[in-house]
Formats: sequence, structure tokens, C-alpha cells
Amino acid sequence: MRLTGRLHVLTDTDLQDRLTHREIAERAIAGGADCIQFRQKHGSTRALITQARDVADLCRRKGRALIINDRIDVAIAADAAGVHLGQEDFPISLARELLGPDKIIGGSAGNLEEARAAERAGADYVGFGAVYGTRSKQDASAPQGLERLTEVAKGLEIPVIAIGGIGSEQVAEVLGAGAHGVAVIEAVTLTEDPEDAARRMRAAIDAVLKGSPE
Repeated sequence: MRLTGRLHVLTDTDLQDRLTHREIAERAIAGGADCIQFRQKHGSTRALITQARDVADLCRRKGRALIINDRIDVAIAADAAGVHLGQEDFPISLARELLGPDKIIGGSAGNLEEARAAERAGADYVGFGAVYGTRSKQDASAPQGLERLTEVAKGLEIPVIAIGGIGSEQVAEVLGAGAHGVAVIEAVTLTEDPEDAARRMRAAIDAVLKGSPE
């Protein structure tokens, strides 16, 4: 299993413009994030590559994984650790052919059928959600809840990263439902102090894992 991290922080400059992608990544890593997802829905491809390469350089120096959201071309150009693909994005199986066996590929899923399809296609992990209601994704599905999260986690061999409305207060129940880790935007990137917010998320994860055999 390729290591996917427990705390994925998604950078974004559409939902906020106070901080750059690199500045968010720096603060998130300082707070304990072990995976950064570069998420940018708008802008020229050249601009995205420039920004992603800057974040990739930071992540390499800090020993953290950088995953590019949606854009396999940007992931290749930035030599990122991998890519995360949604249901309507580049096919996971073709992404695996292009990226090879060593890159991380994540796939979004809103139910067990989609999650199993992502696993069969070659995904290393599944991002499942939205677990709770979220304001940071316009096209997010209705909240799926902990019961469906458990169903998906039990139905896969690969890790599940839960996403959607998760704050430090929800970490224990989300990991208890079977998630390997959590991915967040609002709980870190959209706060006044992303470093402190990431630190609180990391502390909540570590508290759950403290007694785990892993």
C-alpha cells in the first residue's frame, strides 16, 4: 500500500484569496499535515503548473506528499507525488498507465459501487464523502453519514480518506467508522490560522491512533 497520509489539507485560492497555495501548504505542514492536495478549479494551465511546482518543491523539502486535484497534466509537470481524480475526471486506469506504478492515485466516491470501481481501476485510496454537510464544495453530494462511511471502509482493501464537513470534533467518530484519515478544506484552509487549525486536527487524529496497533 502506498502511503497516503492521515491528514490531507486541500489548498484553494478560489474560496479564499488571503493566502497563496504555498503559504497554505507551509502552514498546514507546520501544523502536522502529512499530505497536501493542490486544488485550483480556475486559471491558466501555465499558471497552475507554476504554482504547483512551487508547492511541490516545498513538499519535497519537508518530506510530505503533494497530490494534485483533478489535473493529471499539472501533476506530471510538477512531478507531484500523485493525483486525485473525481468521477468526471481523467479515468483512473489511464492515469495509472501514464503515471506508472510508483505514483499515488486517489479517486473520489460517493457510494460503495463508485469506491469499488476506483479500487479496481488502480486507485491507491478512495476519498469518500461528503460525510457531513459542507460549504466548500458547490457540487458536493448530500451528506452520506457514518454508516455509509463504514460500509465503504469495510468493502475495500485500500484506505478510505473521509471528506466533507469534518472538523477536529468529528475526527474520532470518522476514524472510528473505518476511515484511514481525513481530507479538509474548510477546517484548515479557510480559517484565520491554518497552522493552528491543522495542529488541532493532527492532535485529534493522534489521540485516536494512540492506542491503535498501527
